[in-house]
Amino acid sequence: MPSPRTSRPSPLRPVLLLGRRWTVALGLAVAASTACTLLLPGFLARAVDRTLAGEGTGAGAQLVFLVAVFALAESGAQYAAPRGAAAVTAALRASTVRHLVATGPGAASPRTAARPEAGDLAARLTGSAPLAGLAGAAVVYTAAQVVTAVGAVAGLCLLAPWPALAFLVAAPAGWWLVRRQVGRTARHGEAYQVAQAAITTRLVEALRGARNIRAAGAEGPELARVLGPLPELSRHGHGLWRSQRQTAWKVGLLAPATHVAVLAAAGAELAAGRLSPGGLAAAMAYATIGLGGFGAAQSLLDLARARSGAVRIAELCAVPAPVAGTRLLPAGAGRLEFHDVVLHPSLRSLDLTVPARSWVAVVGSDDGATSAVAALAAGLTAPDAGRVRLDGADLRTVRPDRLRSAVAVAFPDPVLYGATVAEALTLGHPSIGERELAQAARSAGADAFLRRLPSGYRTPTADAPLSGGERQRTGLARALCRPFRLLVLDGATASLDRATEGAVLDSLTLHATGRTRLCATRSATVAERADLVAWLEDGRVRAMAPHRELWRSPSYRALFTAELAQEAPAPAPEDAPPPRPGGGPAPAEAKLPVPASDDAAQSDPDPRPSGDPAPTEEDVPDPPSDDAARPGPEGTPAPEPDDTPAARTPAAPITVPGGRHP
Repeated sequence: MPSPRTSRPSPLRPVLLLGRRWTVALGLAVAASTACTLLLPGFLARAVDRTLAGEGTGAGAQLVFLVAVFALAESGAQYAAPRGAAAVTAALRASTVRHLVATGPGAASPRTAARPEAGDLAARLTGSAPLAGLAGAAVVYTAAQVVTAVGAVAGLCLLAPWPALAFLVAAPAGWWLVRRQVGRTARHGEAYQVAQAAITTRLVEALRGARNIRAAGAEGPELARVLGPLPELSRHGHGLWRSQRQTAWKVGLLAPATHVAVLAAAGAELAAGRLSPGGLAAAMAYATIGLGGFGAAQSLLDLARARSGAVRIAELCAVPAPVAGTRLLPAGAGRLEFHDVVLHPSLRSLDLTVPARSWVAVVGSDDGATSAVAALAAGLTAPDAGRVRLDGADLRTVRPDRLRSAVAVAFPDPVLYGATVAEALTLGHPSIGERELAQAARSAGADAFLRRLPSGYRTPTADAPLSGGERQRTGLARALCRPFRLLVLDGATASLDRATEGAVLDSLTLHATGRTRLCATRSATVAERADLVAWLEDGRVRAMAPHRELWRSPSYRALFTAELAQEAPAPAPEDAPPPRPGGGPAPAEAKLPVPASDDAAQSDPDPRPSGDPAPTEEDVPDPPSDDAARPGPEGTPAPEPDDTPAARTPAAPITVPGGRHP
């Protein structure tokens, strides 16, 4: 039984299949050239002998014809080799990019168990793919040169055994040198590519954070970090040149010595009358052709380099691409269901139902887990186990075009693709009209600053400098302009300030009324406006209820500690009235309910636990106006209009939406 190592398919096979048309054309041209090369010494011997015998120039004409065919075949080979390499390189890059888009560039290769960085991806596509493209030409030329050398030795044996024996004594040393050089070159070549990719990866990271590096005055340390693999790169590069140099001068000495040995043996045969002058010329030609077999070293080196490049490309394509679904999405209002979903390492046994036409916020201490829920809901990631269904259809079985038309997604760091801002907003849906586009931009709070660009929506994306918040609103507009039934937001308002975020969410409520929304967030503003909040803990849903009910739990409030700390009011002055009587710690955490229907979102606004006494008139101040009493996103009441130290009320440590103490 073959071992896994020996049964593993060669990484060169898919590369050769990609360029098989050009490889076949090159093979035919090289075969014709090789045949002419092997026939040339015989025609040369006949022409020399007939010329010396004065028998005419017929053999000379045949020799000229053979040389012409050889030149034509070589011209075809010189055309087919680079064209085939270019075609294979382009096909490799295209297929690899398509595979990366299908699987996601962050997927780990099963061969290396590592996730390639952006710089590594760029290095493989720009450096390893062209090397792999040399595979077809390297295989053809290696085979042709081996056949040529073997044919030359056979012809020399038939012509004169002693010159052939002299050649065979010297040839093995040359082949040993070639084989040794190929082994060293393969090792150095692969290590050289790895070091080069490491430098590229660090350079991309440095360019991405160039402003921060410059602001911190860390150019020197960062440059040292980027160039850290340079000694390794230099070592392997020098190893490549050293190997080639040593082989070159050794073969360079061996070739003349072989020529001298063959010439001496052939001269002895000529002196003994066993070899004609034409035979002497043919013997020297066969020796030259046989020594040309040493030129297979370069082809073998190209083959070794092509194999190392193919291995690095194969590592990117080793992640199996998901099988595209073929099912149409059934009609529905956007009911989303997670059934026992597992996604390593973030989710385990997740059961969650998002009712149709509802707004559900997904919160948790692990942002990776909440983002995983968003990616699963959008069909961007397939679960390791379990099912994600939209209106009863498993997302893995739905046709990608139908899924992308029904689900709109907005990310925390959207990238604007397209020649203009309008093209970036309509990415994947070019039929969206200007009216729908402007309406979506207004709902996302992006229309005003997009119209202020030099050419409005037709401004080139390269000439549209946008802040982080503006870019997020533009990405949200891109999602809203689609005819979705499910809107998935993954931290899509994280860079907005409280006022802007509140305005955008109000517009979003109107724009997406009657459609399902799922938001992965750490914002209390989003959670407060949602109908229901799914609270994740340890990869599962701990509780699902409205924000005001979950706010009773100190563990739930702790999820928003950072935001509350940033938005906390100024401490009360020393002469401020003391806190209200009875203002003790928050009540003990109780088991939270999971409502079975949308009616849970309309629960009693009073968040006090059952059994607490009702507040007295001393505890509850006079009702303020609607604008003043409306709670902020983090659950703290807005300040009174008279915000003087004397009129400012003391801030409770933690408050509940609605302005009441727990």
